[in-house]
Amino acid sequence: MASLSPLDQIAERVERLLVRHEQLQRTNELMAEQVAALTQERDSLRSRLQAARARVDSLIERLPPSSEPKDPE
Repeated sequence: MASLSPLDQIAERVERLLVRHEQLQRTNELMAEQVAALTQERDSLRSRLQAARARVDSLIERLPPSSEPKDPE
């Protein structure tokens, strides 16, 4: 194999760096999409949790007062 001139070596290295840069950009885009999806899912779950807590609190308020004496601890 013939050895490459320094200029050819630099050009080859630049080409590899450009390919890697494109790969990293795409990876970054995919990760940003995942973050957005997970953020949306988290917000939805928080909303559902808040609604469930409100329902539980409403049910607790509807319970009759306890007539049994509590055990001293």
